[in-house]
Amino acid sequence: MFVLSHISNGQGPHHHDQQQKNPVAGHGRDHHQDDEGKGRGHDDHDDHKGNGKPKDDDHPPPHVKGCPQLETIARNITWTRVAADPTLAPKLLRLHFHDCFVRGCDASILLDSTASNSAEKDAIPNQTVAGYEVVDEIKARLEVVCPSSVSCADIVALAARDAVSFQFKRPMWPVSIGRKDGRVSSSSEASSNLPSPFSNFTTLLQEFKNKGLDLQDLVALSGAHTIGVGHCGLISDRLFNFTGVGDTDPSIARAYASLLRAKCSNLGANNVDPAIEMDPGSGSSFDTHYYTALRQNQGLFESDAALLTDQRSARMSRAFETNRELFFVAFGQSMVKMGAIGGVGAGEIRRNCHVIN
Repeated sequence: MFVLSHISNGQGPHHHDQQQKNPVAGHGRDHHQDDEGKGRGHDDHDDHKGNGKPKDDDHPPPHVKGCPQLETIARNITWTRVAADPTLAPKLLRLHFHDCFVRGCDASILLDSTASNSAEKDAIPNQTVAGYEVVDEIKARLEVVCPSSVSCADIVALAARDAVSFQFKRPMWPVSIGRKDGRVSSSSEASSNLPSPFSNFTTLLQEFKNKGLDLQDLVALSGAHTIGVGHCGLISDRLFNFTGVGDTDPSIARAYASLLRAKCSNLGANNVDPAIEMDPGSGSSFDTHYYTALRQNQGLFESDAALLTDQRSARMSRAFETNRELFFVAFGQSMVKMGAIGGVGAGEIRRNCHVIN
């Protein structure tokens, strides 16, 4: 049974009706915000200058049975960590995604491999996942304050929300409390369940539907690529050998393709796999510029560009691009839905997030 945690002080985009069925309906170009950057969240980005430590009285923690300090502890640790290393925001968000898409949101991605089992974290798509140390720090603190009360899965969900929220100094969506930690973790399941950066639109939509998510969730959650980086290894064929004859994917804007080829020209040299912003020019700010880049044929992965190949998803992308508030609401709703994907089989509350009890 999930308990809905605290979300709002009545300010910001998240105070809109979170139960609205389709926030995209009826929105479009007339709600346009400045394409040149003023509507891209950089004004909010300035909010996180300073020491990065939240005020405990800004958002009182909810009453969580057994651990009323949960949200304050999780938020303080996450915000302090993100203030020191802003790259942790996309990493923690990705950690939550990759957890929920395999066996549900059960922290199975945190389990270490054993001599007899290769765990999710060692699957090829997860070998660049990071942020585990933040979860470990929160867990260690909670085990002192309220031992055996909070699952690692709940910590992963809270850390993802709080990492994104740091930029805005307010919680951007509610997080449910009450998940259980799974006892099974399989690298093969991770490889077969995680959406691929090479997928086309039809495959992506089906993968989301398999998890109880829909078209709007696909387009909104793809907006997570507004922060963070990808790597040249995942786009090398798209740049240098798209159809097997040394060509480039023609759907990429010509100037952007040239830029990417230059950045990825030393791929493999001395085991280097260069990092590339997934949202060119705005990769450190959670905003709507990802959709602007998409419209300009600057989606980094084939799975990004795929959103433009379906009229419905292309319209949603344009709506999110031109209305930042609409995107924030839709993204929050989709995070709530994704965060409610149930675990498979029996669960527990792990004492150590990396091993079963």
